[in-house]
Amino acid sequence: MAIGVSANKLELLQIARAVAAEKMIDEAIVLEAIEEAIQKAARSRYGAELDIHCAIHPKTGEMRLTRRTTVVEEVENDAHELSLDEAKKIQADAEIGTVFEEELPPIEFGRVASQTAKQVITQKVREAERARQYEEYKDRVGEIVNGIVKRVEYGNIIIDLGKAEAIIRRNDSIPRESLQNGDRVRAYIYDVRTEVRGPQIFLSRAHPDFMAALFAQEVPEVYEGIIEIPRVARDPGSRAKIAVISNDSSIDPVGACVGMRGSRVQAVVNELAGEKIDIIPFNPDPATFIVNALQPAEVAKVVLDEEDQRIEVVVPDDQLSLAIGRRGQNVRLASQLTGWSIDILTEVEESERRQKEFSERTATFMEALDVDEVIAQLLATEGFADVQDIAYVDLDEIAVIEGFDDDTATEIQTRAREFLDRQASEQDAKRKEAGVEDAVLEIEGVTLPMAVRFGENEILTVDDVAGLTPDDLRGWYETRDGERIREPGILDGFEIVPQDAEMLIMRARVAAGWISEEDLPQVEEPEAEAEEFSEEEAEAAVDELDLAALEAEAERLGVDLSTLLEEGPDMTNEAGEEAFAGEEDDKEK
Repeated sequence: MAIGVSANKLELLQIARAVAAEKMIDEAIVLEAIEEAIQKAARSRYGAELDIHCAIHPKTGEMRLTRRTTVVEEVENDAHELSLDEAKKIQADAEIGTVFEEELPPIEFGRVASQTAKQVITQKVREAERARQYEEYKDRVGEIVNGIVKRVEYGNIIIDLGKAEAIIRRNDSIPRESLQNGDRVRAYIYDVRTEVRGPQIFLSRAHPDFMAALFAQEVPEVYEGIIEIPRVARDPGSRAKIAVISNDSSIDPVGACVGMRGSRVQAVVNELAGEKIDIIPFNPDPATFIVNALQPAEVAKVVLDEEDQRIEVVVPDDQLSLAIGRRGQNVRLASQLTGWSIDILTEVEESERRQKEFSERTATFMEALDVDEVIAQLLATEGFADVQDIAYVDLDEIAVIEGFDDDTATEIQTRAREFLDRQASEQDAKRKEAGVEDAVLEIEGVTLPMAVRFGENEILTVDDVAGLTPDDLRGWYETRDGERIREPGILDGFEIVPQDAEMLIMRARVAAGWISEEDLPQVEEPEAEAEEFSEEEAEAAVDELDLAALEAEAERLGVDLSTLLEEGPDMTNEAGEEAFAGEEDDKEK
């Protein structure tokens, strides 16, 4: 049965209003979709090449169907365009750009046309609905929303938010948590983006910020900003650690988050399917913060490596399993929370390692200096790390070792330098054998051992060195599956700092002609400025001295302060020395 477009104008408007209200979109968008559907049906009736337009009055529902032709200088399309001569026959004052509208009779929708119109209207309404959803939720990223589970598809959960649908993907849900159709659920909006199928709202119950947002709902101090949660680390469904800090010294951040008899933290635990939560006081000092993060394990000692963001933690033997946690969970969460790589050793392991390092240094000194074990151990005990330290240290620092004299110190230092010379000759031979050119050694900052290492890594020319990056020399870190893994660099073991690595490469680029000396980064060295005082300032400084304290000290030493000041600085020094000598005699007695 055919349907006339002029059948019921008010009914058409009522349908448009009902669709707009149901989909929560603008009524004008629905009317525009209907107009487009009628235009498409009219083109199929009168000709697809014609420029046909449909307009529906938003208040009366009156529809007007017209064909448009534009006056142009040179006609290229007869269906859309009209020459100026032809236009003047219709309208005498016509000119280039004039648009003629020819009203067309209403059309009737057959079965096919009705289906086509329905598809066009449905598509336009769906696009408008998606655009509304995106505009509504794009600024709500970081909020917690409530919804009802609509369906579960291959582990992905579709959530009905009332005005829109969202998705919790498999990896964003809490493991072993079973949600059924019709369950009410709270989740965290972490992303809203447009895709081919329309805007997608991505929810998560495993996101670290979901826990922080839950605490903001449960703890008024967090919501008001008095207590901050700077970091969160989670193993969803199992355990989590959060760092808290208070901006008000009178409020305990840990106690406020725990609540009376644990009521506040228990509410969050219940929402997260029983996930255990450790609340850690945040501290700007990395060592203190890491010790706190490893709770409940007790830490005996920590050693920081700030360049590599690495820390070595020593714990008592009975605390090792507690510090590591089940399957490494405790140390892994502590590492994620602090951003540092954590190595855990027991006190026994640390002692064994130190003994091993001491034995290795002793063996090195015995071989390099051709001395017995006792002398090598004495050198290692005094803190000498390698042969180079012995070769170029001040001779007195060796001679002061118990049992050493000047002759022994001279002989040891001579042997150390001879060993380094032999080692340098061997390394130079290795460099030449590897094919590293002499110009590489001329780069400021490159040593012979570095040149040998370059040769082992096929860095043979100045251009090869110039093409490196600081990370190539020092190594870098990559995060894989939540773990921070270090990739070794070419100069691993040389303890080269980032600034030196960058400067070495820049000097190589100067030597290669890639840049000029002016392009080198300027190293600013702080200059010690001598403070100059005027005579008046000096007198004022003297006046500010605590004379009472000076008199008390003079009385203790048995010296007359007024006499000292009258005699002058020389006499003061002599009297002071005599008094000090007398005091030493009293101590001996």
